[in-house]
Amino acid sequence: MIKKLLVPSAVVFLVAALAMSAFAQLDVARRTTAITYPLDEVVMVNFRGTTRFPRMKGEARIKRTSRNGTEIELSVSKMPRPFELGAGYATYVLWAISPDGRADNLGEIKRRGFFEFDSKIAVTTPLQTFALLITAEPHFLVRRPSQQVMLENLNPYSKSGRTIGTVSTAQYFGNSSDYFQDSRTPEIAEIDYSKMPSTILQGRQAVALAKFAGAERDATQELAEATTLLSNAEAGWRAGRREEDVDITARKAISAAVKAEETAAARKLARDQRNEKSRSDAEIRQAERKYSDAQAEIADLKAELERETRNRELSERDVENSSNVIRDLRDENAKLREELTRTKIDLENAKRQLSSIQSEKTKLEEQRAADERMARIKAAEPAFIQVLRSFGTVSQTQRGIEVTLPESFWANSRSTDLSVRGNQKLEALAALLADNDAYDISIESHTDNSGKPETVQALTDGRARSVSSRFSSAGVADGRLSAKGYGASMPIAPNTTVKNRAKNRRMLIVLSVRP
Repeated sequence: MIKKLLVPSAVVFLVAALAMSAFAQLDVARRTTAITYPLDEVVMVNFRGTTRFPRMKGEARIKRTSRNGTEIELSVSKMPRPFELGAGYATYVLWAISPDGRADNLGEIKRRGFFEFDSKIAVTTPLQTFALLITAEPHFLVRRPSQQVMLENLNPYSKSGRTIGTVSTAQYFGNSSDYFQDSRTPEIAEIDYSKMPSTILQGRQAVALAKFAGAERDATQELAEATTLLSNAEAGWRAGRREEDVDITARKAISAAVKAEETAAARKLARDQRNEKSRSDAEIRQAERKYSDAQAEIADLKAELERETRNRELSERDVENSSNVIRDLRDENAKLREELTRTKIDLENAKRQLSSIQSEKTKLEEQRAADERMARIKAAEPAFIQVLRSFGTVSQTQRGIEVTLPESFWANSRSTDLSVRGNQKLEALAALLADNDAYDISIESHTDNSGKPETVQALTDGRARSVSSRFSSAGVADGRLSAKGYGASMPIAPNTTVKNRAKNRRMLIVLSVRP
């Protein structure tokens, strides 16, 4: 049940993913709305998905009461599998962000099913003014939200029509740990996700996070406890024990791993502080030694000064005799300067020649590398083309490799939705192209002239965007992609027969070797 109602204090707040002290990365700015919930009034809040997963959506019913705080009932739909975001993500967590930047973990959004799923969560928070975010996380006990924001709340509305005010800007720091890019981060396979309990997958991530934080060195006992609990949970699951017992053991493993991670961080900090003090003490001792050496040097210099004073009178007697020697030395110096000038000129000329030779060598090496790369691409091209033929008609033109996808990829001749078979084939093609990064990809959608020109154009635009989005989601870099719908402007046959119109309804994937 919901306890505090929001006067949407449209708090524009900045998600600046600044680095933790040991894991500095680039900041990522986000904006959303923080809301002040009025007392004893029901407020409805819609959620929107991010650009990567725009189909996600959600709705919350929120009410603030004087007894229980702010009650939140949230429903979400079209949630993708967390591991699709990359290594390290195993579940989703709901966060409340206060205007002073505090991020509170309100609870885990548990998955329902294998593919996209819908879920619900009912929680309570003592906060009155806050924003709501849903992020992908390694496990449900994380202390700070990751940068993978899946859903964020929009402006609210009150069933009573009450006006909602705004408050000042709020800011929080997202977790940008290098753990999500580290090679030790465990991958989650589709078969693991479909069969293994979520808490075991989260336990694996929690143990890996503890090791990443240095628990193998600084929290061995705590890490051993977490590892043992996780092994017991996995063994219980494989042995077919009750799901509730496995879940309890796995959650204990996660809690123990979090404790190991925190203990390791605290002990590492203490060790660094001790090392810093040792360095400081050593620097003080070194400074004291330098002071003593300086004092001794000053005494030596005073003695030297006295000797020089005594010798000055003798030196003045020799000045006249030395004058002739000095004139000779000046003449010799002049000759040496001339010779030095010529030597410098010769050296500069030699440096320029060497620079020219090195530049030419670099160009030759770059050209050789480019030639070798092109040769490798050409050598692999026949096998690559053979694989592409399983997706459609393949031909080679001056533009490169052209793959014509069959019309059966689409639900019907005027739909931008993929058929079941087309969806499967397109996912496989996207994975293949993501692994072959030697090619730029041009997506060209054509159709016949049946219908209004603007309708025909919109059809090809939608299909081109749909294919481009699938490729991008599979890991194809955006810099390699271009997509365009041509409507009926480029027929390959007259639109006079059913057969010819079928020919004109085509989707071309043009692969050209990247420079």
